[in-house]
Amino acid sequence: MDQIGITAEENETGSVWKTKSPWGAPKAVVTPCSLTEVMSEQLAVQLDEELSAFPICPDVNEPLITGDNIDTSSDLKLAQMLQMEFDREFDTQLRREEKKFNGDSKVSISFENYRMVHPYDDTDSSEDEVDWQDTRHDPYGPDKPTTNPRKGFAGKGKNITTKHDEVVCGRKNTARMENFAPEVQVGDGIGMDLKLSNQVFNALKQHCYSEQRRSARLHEKKEHSTAEQAVDPKTRLLMYKMVNAGILENIHGCISTGKESVVFHGKGGSMEDKTVPEECALKVYKTTLNEFKNRDKYIKDDYRFKERFSKLNPRKIIRMWAEKEMHNLARMQKAGIPCPEVIILKKHILVMSFIGENQVPAPKLKEMRLSSEDMKGAYFQVLHMMQQLYQECNLVHADLSEYNMLWHDGKVWLIDVSQSVEPTHPHGLEFLFRDCRNVSTFFQKAGVSEAMNVYDLFNAVSGLEVKADSEAEFIAQIELLEKMNEDHVQKHGKKAPSYSDDGGPPIINDD
Repeated sequence: MDQIGITAEENETGSVWKTKSPWGAPKAVVTPCSLTEVMSEQLAVQLDEELSAFPICPDVNEPLITGDNIDTSSDLKLAQMLQMEFDREFDTQLRREEKKFNGDSKVSISFENYRMVHPYDDTDSSEDEVDWQDTRHDPYGPDKPTTNPRKGFAGKGKNITTKHDEVVCGRKNTARMENFAPEVQVGDGIGMDLKLSNQVFNALKQHCYSEQRRSARLHEKKEHSTAEQAVDPKTRLLMYKMVNAGILENIHGCISTGKESVVFHGKGGSMEDKTVPEECALKVYKTTLNEFKNRDKYIKDDYRFKERFSKLNPRKIIRMWAEKEMHNLARMQKAGIPCPEVIILKKHILVMSFIGENQVPAPKLKEMRLSSEDMKGAYFQVLHMMQQLYQECNLVHADLSEYNMLWHDGKVWLIDVSQSVEPTHPHGLEFLFRDCRNVSTFFQKAGVSEAMNVYDLFNAVSGLEVKADSEAEFIAQIELLEKMNEDHVQKHGKKAPSYSDDGGPPIINDD
């Protein structure tokens, strides 16, 4: 059957189905209604029910007007409610854009400053907003810190809360303390609403930085210095090299500590050109520079090291200090003065013969309980050694006392001559006078009646004829003599010797 002009036909089941016309759907004929039907209330109710069946727009979270008791008679109130609804929709869209923009990035950007939330309706807060301290699971009860007030207008626009607010700054400063170094114990702040002022926070931060710098300095000092009874890695390496080279068989513990050095006991080995004693003493000079701040006067004015002193850094001056003691001991040994025999010098480690037996060092003269005859003999021996040191070795001990004299095999041994200087030193005679005062005081207290006073002992050692009625006048004459010696040295000049006549041991300064 031809479908043209036919709009419907009956199928086998008796139902009617429509066939679309190729010329388009015919226009619906609008049935005219009368004025009575238009004015009918029944028709108005029917139209209202049809309109109420439409769904609400999904983009609107909340209706514009809620409640039955809202006063809509004021145009201002309606305008405020409309503006509030617009702000909510704007903030909702802004949060979507923020979440889409950040994605899964660890570094997020906040659009918080562009929010349009109404001042007195601040119930809709962002889920990503984090307070200064999360206390939702605070186990300490209701004493939880309150959150920071929102920046901007608070209440109804009467008060303004800015970033300079005292409470806001205090809580932020407390939270920023977590960035301090781990060594600074700041606590977790649970159950406490802590507010640190800017002054207190800045003081704590400055203290934290100072502690970090101090810790770094202490660590550097520990790694590159010799402590009381420990040595730094570089010094240990030098000691291991001596053992590997066969100079020493082994190194035992510390036997003595002083202001400038630490002394270890070692068992001697062998060398090709020198005999190594069975027991040795390793004098390791402390590499902490603070030990030498007040001791440079013993070396910078010594003409033997004056030219080299100004060209060295403080670390290398310590090696020069060890070298100076080596040469002084070589002079004393050549003159026959009882003192340790130098074996070898390696940088700031001086290996000498051990004064004592079976790893037990000889006692100091201060610790000995000698008889009157032995004490008398010790006094005359010390007097003879001081004369030999001054006249034959051309040296002044500069630190002679009962603590630097050992009693071994029935005689006195002199040690610790690293600070010894020559009499031509600008303060050489002053050092000699101080040594004489220490020796004279000790033996007079020990009951030696033959012990001379400090003035006679000074003249007996130096060979000078200095006379004075008081100590101040005596020291003034000594200073005058030192001035004359200094002028004589500057006028004629004096060149440092090559130490070829010292007969000293080899110096190993390999790096």
